[in-house]
Amino acid sequence: MTAAAARPLRLGALGTSSIAWRRVLPTVARMPEWDLVAVAGRTMKKAVRFAEQFGCAAEEDAEALLERPDVDAVYVSTPTALHHRWAERALRAGKHVLVEKPIGVNAAEARALYALAAERSLVLRENFMFLHHPQHARVRELVESGRLGQLASLQAAFCIPPLPEDDIRYDVGLGGGALLDVGVYPLRAASLLLGPGLEVAGATLRTRASDGLDLSGQVLLVSLSGVLAEVAFGFEHAYASTYTLWGDRARLTATRAFTPPPAHQPLLVLEEQDREERLALPAADQLMLLLAEFAGALRRGGGNDAELGAESVAAMTLVDTVAATARRIVVR
Repeated sequence: MTAAAARPLRLGALGTSSIAWRRVLPTVARMPEWDLVAVAGRTMKKAVRFAEQFGCAAEEDAEALLERPDVDAVYVSTPTALHHRWAERALRAGKHVLVEKPIGVNAAEARALYALAAERSLVLRENFMFLHHPQHARVRELVESGRLGQLASLQAAFCIPPLPEDDIRYDVGLGGGALLDVGVYPLRAASLLLGPGLEVAGATLRTRASDGLDLSGQVLLVSLSGVLAEVAFGFEHAYASTYTLWGDRARLTATRAFTPPPAHQPLLVLEEQDREERLALPAADQLMLLLAEFAGALRRGGGNDAELGAESVAAMTLVDTVAATARRIVVR
């Protein structure tokens, strides 16, 4: 093993977001694969706060962070509308990139970033943690083994209660709205479980009268094999993070599908006509698994998994279609 391969990979954090403070950077700090060397935010005050918490340098601005020769990869957690801009700048600076979900505000931004990463042989990953949790592989095993019989439908929902009025996710100009923040989860789950080629058969968004911000929505999808998927998301509900696959023999529910805490023991509920089976699975830290996969890709010398890029672009294409075709109901 070379000295470069043996040392931790050096990460720079671009953005001082809540998810960076609460989840991503504390997890980075616990992993031997990573060394957080610097952080830059919208203000020096925020950068210093993060630097003091995580024991790294505070940079005056993002450009200074990108110019550092001791940064191998950059974690971008700016507001959604700025994901593409700063991920692109990081790639052009020769850095590998982990960018918060969604990777951009539309499919064109996603496509452009993956093309740039491929051109420069750099690793680009989108921080969709749930895709790395083993519970979904177990779900797919049960479906493929025939336990549900002929699959007919999928229901998926990721909904949260209303946010504080000044929350950034209520800012249209910064890429706010329920579709981009929480809707991308069940849409991505539908692609994961039903395969590529999903089509939007119908969509409705509840929007805010003052600026058209989408507060919640529902989407009907159709898979290539004719399976129907009903997707719900929003900022107007008691918490839900779940999906159910329904076949002619049984139905299967993942009870905490998208944001299970690291110590949470996932529960799958398999319901047959006269029987219910509750499958308790081992706990897993889906963020740590994602960060380990990202590190492994860098260790292998860069480059991207073309399938991951295609899946990301396909998911954002669904978002584009929903945004363009949804019936909008003004609610307040």
